[in-house]
Amino acid sequence: MTVTPGLASPGLATADLFRSAFRRHAAGVAVITARGDAGPVGFTATSLASVSAEPPLLSFGIGTGSSSWPAVSVAEYVGVHVLGEHQEGLAATFARSGADRFAAPTAWREGPGGVPVLDGVLAWLVCRVVGRVPAGDHRVVLAEVLSGDPAGEGRPLLYHQGRYHGLGD
Repeated sequence: MTVTPGLASPGLATADLFRSAFRRHAAGVAVITARGDAGPVGFTATSLASVSAEPPLLSFGIGTGSSSWPAVSVAEYVGVHVLGEHQEGLAATFARSGADRFAAPTAWREGPGGVPVLDGVLAWLVCRVVGRVPAGDHRVVLAEVLSGDPAGEGRPLLYHQGRYHGLGD
């Protein structure tokens, strides 16, 4: 076993260390939506990941304390929306707690399976939830892509160092 100098003993990192390290990791920005008993719900996610092409599977994380978690915890279908750099305001709206995320100026419609589909995004997908894996104070949701539209134009919105950014050349 190799011991790294300055590392007295392996232990758990602090939440501050973890957050600080991941602030340096640029991530694409997506909005996840679902139909809830009291209406549509949604949240901004930077944890979207491709899992498999055959079958087409993706994953995202959601905190169990999130206002969207009660709906996502039982939803059969979710919407996944890849945001463009022109949609910083939309990302901020869906990241804000207590906001009516589906009020004007948010443009949306009901899509397949009753899933709220946002207008003007780079791509949207409707997915069937196939698993919810406990991961600390979050759940990793696994979902199979059923339909969608990748026809949006533009460049992706990124999240880095606690702020939204466009993709630089």
